[in-house]
Parts: sequence; structure tokens; C-alpha cells
Amino acid sequence: MIGAALWQRPGGRLGLVLLATVLLVVLFAPAVLPPPYLQPDLEQGRFLPPGAGHLLGTDDLSRDVLSRVVAGGRVSLAVAAGAVALSLTLGTLVGMVAGYAGGWLDMVLMRLVDAALAVPRLFLLLIVVGIMERIPLGVLIVTIGATGWFGTSRLVRAEVLRLRTLEFVRGAEALGAGHLRILGRHLLPNVLGPLTAATTLAVGDVILLEAGLSFLGLGVQPPTPSWGGMIFWSRSDLVTAPWISLAPGVAIVLTVVAVNLVGDALQDASGEQPR
Repeated sequence: MIGAALWQRPGGRLGLVLLATVLLVVLFAPAVLPPPYLQPDLEQGRFLPPGAGHLLGTDDLSRDVLSRVVAGGRVSLAVAAGAVALSLTLGTLVGMVAGYAGGWLDMVLMRLVDAALAVPRLFLLLIVVGIMERIPLGVLIVTIGATGWFGTSRLVRAEVLRLRTLEFVRGAEALGAGHLRILGRHLLPNVLGPLTAATTLAVGDVILLEAGLSFLGLGVQPPTPSWGGMIFWSRSDLVTAPWISLAPGVAIVLTVVAVNLVGDALQDASGEQPR
């Protein structure tokens, strides 16, 4: 099993522990933390350093930094999960159709993918978000997901082209199985191994991308907290109150490292599984 092989790798274990810790904190910590928008004392509660009352200190509006990091984690992870799910769906659909159909349809779809890959993803995102003065969270998720499936489609296409030549697919075709049955029953399950590893690694990329957009002021807008937005809005206080920026920065690093460790271990494990 890939799960057991993943746990046997030191990097996989470390990544799973880190990722599980981040998810548990993000999901359950809000129950015991003050609301991230609460401003209890705008005079005496501003820029309090980390201590017993506020484990990660407070910001310029006396808001608890830990509460905002946890709330920002929910937003950043939701963006990553939604965008990766959309890009995974689009990339898998296009890649399977191109690889299985072949011929002119494969050529047209792959040339369109090549053209899209030739344009930097960040440039496409800047065009879209630049059109709107305030981009809603749902639109941000769709935009990131709709510009991130091109590499996935090429990976799926390559796997489908390889699988089409194997005996079990040839046998299904000889027995009269329909195209949808072959795609869904025989090809898709065998594509999921390498696709899962690539998808896991893509989560880290999306987290960094969303943080970068928010840092530029083009992603999640205040008062909704996000890790990149917290760094952006506290950049002027980096010297006097560095904990406001360091906390979300450390959260980004830990989450991306955890996801990449899991993705690398999954890639190794899936490569060792018999097919």
C-alpha cells in the first residue's frame, strides 16, 4: 500500500506529522482562541509582544496574531484545496481525452496547452485580478485553478498513452467495452498514483502563489486574514513588531515544507508500486 510505504520514509513521516499538526490547529484552535477580528484595546493592547496573554503577540489594531494566523490558515488552505481540485479535474479530463482519442484532437488540445504554458502563470493571474478592483474569494479560487491545470494534462496524457498499449486495455477493447468504461474503469485508476503525488506538490505551489498575490495586495482582501495578506499589511512594522510578519511567514514555510515532503514521499512510493 502507498500509505504504508509513505509512512516508512522519514521524510514522509515528518511531512505527515507537520501537515496533521497544521490541519488540527487550523480546524480546532478557533474554539479556544479569541475572534480574529476582535480589537479589545486600541490604546494599550497594540503591538504587545508574544507572552502569556497572547502567545504570538498582537498587531497594530490589538488583534491576537495567533487567532489571525489560524484564521488565515483556513483561508489559505481553502484556496489551495479548491484551486487544486479544479485544476486536477480540468487537467485530468483534458489529458485523458487527448491521450485516449489521439489524432487531430490530441494535437489540437496539446498545442493549446503548449501555448498556455508559454505564458507565465503569474502574468495570467495579474491580468485577471487586475481587471477587478476587489476580487471575491470564490473568483480567486477559480482563477488560480483555471490557470494551473496545463502541466497536469500533459502528465495524464503521457500516462494514458503508455497504458493504452498494455494488454488489459487491449483486452477490454477486444471484449467490446465502451470508451467511457475503459476511461473510468481501466485508465483513470492507474493514473491516480502519479497524479496524487503531483497534486500534493501542487498544493504547496498554490499556497505560495496565493500568499504572493495577497502580499501584492491582489489576493484575499482585508478584513479577511490570509498569510500573505498579514505579511503585506504588517510590512511597515517589521522592525518594531517583527512577530506580526514572522508568524504567518513561519506558517507558510512549515505548511509548504510538510506538503512537499509528503508529495516527494508519495512520488517515490507510487514509483515502487507494481502496476
